[in-house]
Amino acid sequence: EQELGHNPFEVALYAFTNRRRDKIKLLYWEDNGFVLYYKSLAEEKFHWPGGEEELVSLTGQQINWLLDGYDIGAMKGHRKLQYEATF
Repeated sequence: EQELGHNPFEVALYAFTNRRRDKIKLLYWEDNGFVLYYKSLAEEKFHWPGGEEELVSLTGQQINWLLDGYDIGAMKGHRKLQYEATF
């Protein structure tokens, strides 16, 4: 809470990695206690999202991709379109 400036009891999933990027911890609050998910890779590294910001928002799908070893920064889907009217 002091380090990130966020309330850990809010509905959020926090992900942390070590310097070598071969371990990841996911932490979230569930009703009456914290749930911790820990994954340690034997040979590879996680492709951690880059950027200047310490806090990055990810979708559930992006978190799954991160845990599966995908570089989510390099993955680009179709661009989102927004229309005001139909013809």
